[in-house]
Amino acid sequence: MTEPLGEIDSTKSIVLATRNLGKVLEFERILEAAKIDVTVLGLRDFPDMPDVDETGTTFAENALLKAHQISQYTGLPALADDSGLCVDALGGAPGIFSARWSWVHGNDEANLQKVLAELKALGNPTRSARFRCAVALVIPESHPSGAQEIVREGEMLGELVHEPRGINGFGYDPIFQPLGFTQTSAELSSEAKDAISHRGHALHAILPEVTRLIA
Repeated sequence: MTEPLGEIDSTKSIVLATRNLGKVLEFERILEAAKIDVTVLGLRDFPDMPDVDETGTTFAENALLKAHQISQYTGLPALADDSGLCVDALGGAPGIFSARWSWVHGNDEANLQKVLAELKALGNPTRSARFRCAVALVIPESHPSGAQEIVREGEMLGELVHEPRGINGFGYDPIFQPLGFTQTSAELSSEAKDAISHRGHALHAILPEVTRLIA
């Protein structure tokens, strides 16, 4: 476990178990908007935070793997997510492999271009898709609330456009058009996206548990 962080109250703190800056910002916006009285920590506070092998077969399994390992490393409650794009015409792919669909982890442009190429190779079939997310909250045994693990899930329905549009997003946002919108996720404001996103739905579902157990 890493050394304690100054004067931080470990009973009122939570670690975001991700290195993805886009996810960190989204987590922080939603937690701040909910006015939950917790200290949010992340990679900047634990620069040696280990990478976690995502060996699960579902979003929920991977989220729990990350939350458990980071909670064990820091000794603090940890919040982790696993999320991805599921394209109907591709049999639900890339799914849990979304971040490494191009075989280079985190290369957003290569990943989305590979998805577009695969759809084109199929003769441009139906382009219906969904973003799915599982968020896991893990609290260590040493915490006053006792050992806990909780998972909540969310999704956002939509379809894929033919060319990337927008710059306010990450991952597959530039090619995903949410149901009922004419803009892609990357063309929406951060606030608008938070209100409808798969991660937003999952986070809002788990916030009452954060409040009950930590805040």
